[in-house]
Amino acid sequence: MSIPTQNISKTPLESLIEAEKKAIQLFSEIEKRKLIKTGKSEEELSQEIYELANEMFGTTRHWHTRIVRAGINTLLPYYENPPLLRLQEDDILFLDLGPIFQEWEADLGRTYVIGNNPKKLKLKNDVENIWDECRNWYLEQVEKGNEITGAELYQKATEMANAAGWEFGGEIAGHIVGQFPHEKLEQEDKTLYIHPENHSSMLSKDKDGNIRNFILEIHLVDRELGIGGFYEQLLTNSYQ
Repeated sequence: MSIPTQNISKTPLESLIEAEKKAIQLFSEIEKRKLIKTGKSEEELSQEIYELANEMFGTTRHWHTRIVRAGINTLLPYYENPPLLRLQEDDILFLDLGPIFQEWEADLGRTYVIGNNPKKLKLKNDVENIWDECRNWYLEQVEKGNEITGAELYQKATEMANAAGWEFGGEIAGHIVGQFPHEKLEQEDKTLYIHPENHSSMLSKDKDGNIRNFILEIHLVDRELGIGGFYEQLLTNSYQ
């Protein structure tokens, strides 16, 4: 007699973490295959990433535009649409990808440096470290029972950027993420963003009574040098 299998449904956070793990695998394969090469255009790299996601996971949908920004374009936030550039020697670039895996959204951003420019390498390292520090600070506050608002978290990210010698480059420091399609990201509804005008708790619930899951994104820029770095990943953790 066969034993019936138990249907164990995942929580939204578990599903998001699973989707994120696949996105991390995608980034690892981008690096393994050395897709980031001098002379390639931002659009060419974006198309190769699209094809790779399909090859690895059968993924053909991305919940937001695939962002590949190099050189001076790394100064610009998500909503800008600058002229396309080609990757140069001694360049800096970042990828911001939003693939959908089994109806769950991933949102991952990473910075890469071509060459050994010390300032650009410092920017790459700082944006990763500040993301870690900001996330850890937030989780520590939650563990202490402090309900941090989106405005407070944005302010903390800005302070950390400035302390490291950078300008914070984004008007937001993150946003909600979920099952596709998640709550529509209306720019006027600041409660869906880590934004200086979001004075609601990060633990506030959506219209269905569920705690929202957020992406934390750090965008550092040096306008004088014309360079920027970007890093994003899930903020939420097992405190839910």
